[in-house]
Formats: sequence, structure tokens, C-alpha cells
Amino acid sequence: MTFQKFLKLGALSLSLMAATALADDKAAKQAEVMKSTQAAMERFYKARPQLKAAVAKAPGYGVFTTYGVSFLIGGSGGTGLVHDNKSMKNTYMKVGAASAGLQLGASQTEMLFVFKTPAAMNKFVESGWEVTNAVTASAGASGATAGAGRGETAMQDAETYTLTKNGLEAGLAVGGSKFWKDKDLN
Repeated sequence: MTFQKFLKLGALSLSLMAATALADDKAAKQAEVMKSTQAAMERFYKARPQLKAAVAKAPGYGVFTTYGVSFLIGGSGGTGLVHDNKSMKNTYMKVGAASAGLQLGASQTEMLFVFKTPAAMNKFVESGWEVTNAVTASAGASGATAGAGRGETAMQDAETYTLTKNGLEAGLAVGGSKFWKDKDLN
């Protein structure tokens, strides 16, 4: 075997190992999002048992966990997925949000979107915008939630639910969120 063939064989072997490692990493990250989603769904069902039937009847749902901080200006980010109940397909997504107003806090928040129509779910997956004007006062620790939140969403044909898992947040703010497909996990 010539040295050149040896190098080509070595490069091919490294490429295959790298591809396997990336596939394993992708599967591990998908499993992590699934685990987080299942835990969040259990908390939503515990807080509102009627959601279990609503989610089962819906065309699909989206679940996201975000981490954020705010002091006049706020920001948060996180991951989640949209599940199509008909096809059983998951679309892995990311979320980013920004807000401004009289606000103070840091929190881990879980959001649930229960889609009323397949078109609303598909629009969310493809364009994923939500705009909010919100008054919030919430506290949560160790999976417990207390407090209230009031907001208006630009997304029609979906019910939105929020739990503050950990942290404390209060204020009056205007903000927006962007949801998009995670190109690395789909």
C-alpha cells in the first residue's frame, strides 16, 4: 500500500468516526429535549389536569423551556419541540425573546402551545412569531408555580400556557419572541 492510499484510508476512517460522533451527539441532544418536554408536560398536567384531554384531541402541541433575566431590558432563550399528533413527528426548535419595560427578575419558564388547527401548527413551525404585551408577577421553585401572568399573543388558533419553574419575575413589559427550527437537531 502506498503512503498516499494510507493517508486516504486514514482520512476516510476519521470522517466516518466524526460522522458517527455527530450522529450520536444529535441523538443525545434530541433525547435531552424529549426528556425535558416530558417532564414539562407532567408539570402542566399536574397544574391543569384538563390539559391532558385538550392535548390529546389537538392536531399538535409545542413545549419550550426558556431561561431568562430582566432588569428594565430582558432576554431569554431556550429549546423545545412541536409534536404533530397525526404524523407523530417532532420538529425540534429554539426560542429567543426580548422585552423592555418596568421589569425585574430571573426565571426558568416552560411554555405549552396547544394548536387548534393543523394550519396554525404548520405556520408556527415555519414562521414561529409570538408578540406579547404582558403584565407578569410569578414565582416558582422546585417545580411549583405561584402567581399570575396576562398576555396577548399574535398567534391565533392556539392556546398558550406558561409555568415558572424556578425564579422570580415581576413587572410590566412589551416584548417579542421568535421560534425557529433547530437546524442541528432536525
